[in-house]
Amino acid sequence: MAKKIEIKLVRGLAGRSKREKATVRSLGLRKPGQTVIREVNPCVLGMIRSVAHLVSVREVEEV
Repeated sequence: MAKKIEIKLVRGLAGRSKREKATVRSLGLRKPGQTVIREVNPCVLGMIRSVAHLVSVREVEEV
């Protein structure tokens, strides 16, 4: 089973660069407060690292 993480957008995107907006959008986030669950892989971790100041991340227990 792959590990999963919950990503939450905690800051708004107003005034952010097009690149940051595109990265957040590719993670599946649109509005502040929205959360998504993704499998952990190098691509997702790289995107999270580039917008770490806008999101919060926590591990999710497998059900």
